[in-house]
Amino acid sequence: MKVLVTGSAGFIGHHLVKKLLQEGFQVVGIDSLNDYYDTELKINRLRNQGFEIDVNFPLNGELTIPNNKFYRVNIEDKNTLMGIFETNKFDFVVNLAAQAGVRYSITNPDAYLDSNIVGFLNILEACRKYPIKHLLYASSSSVYGLNTNIPFSESSHTDHPISLYATSKKCNELMAHTYSHLFSIPTTGLRFFTVYGPWGRPDMALFMFTRDILANKEIEVFNFGKMERDFTYIGDIVEGIYQSLNNVPSGNEDFDTAKPDPSISSAPYRLFNIGNSSPVKLMDFVAAIEHKTDIKANLRLSPIQAGDVPVTFADTSKLEKVTGYKPNTNISDGISKFVDWYRNYYKV
Repeated sequence: MKVLVTGSAGFIGHHLVKKLLQEGFQVVGIDSLNDYYDTELKINRLRNQGFEIDVNFPLNGELTIPNNKFYRVNIEDKNTLMGIFETNKFDFVVNLAAQAGVRYSITNPDAYLDSNIVGFLNILEACRKYPIKHLLYASSSSVYGLNTNIPFSESSHTDHPISLYATSKKCNELMAHTYSHLFSIPTTGLRFFTVYGPWGRPDMALFMFTRDILANKEIEVFNFGKMERDFTYIGDIVEGIYQSLNNVPSGNEDFDTAKPDPSISSAPYRLFNIGNSSPVKLMDFVAAIEHKTDIKANLRLSPIQAGDVPVTFADTSKLEKVTGYKPNTNISDGISKFVDWYRNYYKV
């Protein structure tokens, strides 16, 4: 089986590629290697996958090693993307390529329309022209927006996003449903809840907190520390994706058009939350880093930022029912693995 992973040099994409190779799949990765954050970190993820590559690797360049191929491509580039689909004949596609970041979307909205909307449309069109068994794509817990009915269920309505990032992910879900309905493309949207772990993104809380605590610098804690997040370890996220891969959706006979459930359809379409189902208070999260590093954090308490929500909490019963899998890594173990990786990677 051949799988396309877009965003293969990203945090989640890197770990998924490693998992798929371990399980015997042929993998083709796509990534633009943009400079939203440290490009060298992305390059080193690709090196960890076995590629000999440096920061000067050209756009539209291609590398091949046994069972693993990499293209440096923007998914907004429709013609190049179509050529990759035509050449490789994929069985599955996992679209993780996206402009990430809630706060960045407030000041750089165009990037989200280009990558998350136009890019995803190109993926859907390619899957339409070159049929596949199953398209999985990254959505986000941020789609729940102003909804305070927790735990968040896929059946809840998500009509009040509070960032353009969340809006772009909600739009992806609607676009996927349209293509599932019109062209019978099986699609599964995966709503990830605050992913963390080794090889993580430098713009995320665990990375920044660990970096600054180890350097005895002040860390900024928003909403005066009164936040709760359903932090989900990267290994659990990847296992949730993997278990969903061969569970291909079909039209749901119980779908009621008079009372439509947003998470299912008469089309081959569905949504899954992937979260730990165990919200952690932000101050407890900081305390776990302090415990692992044996360093007391210097805190600067600040108001909540625009686009942030105070609490996230995933109901993952649907994922468990369909795939038999439930994320279960506790925060102490997950943070310990990240700090060990960080110290080794940055020689701290």
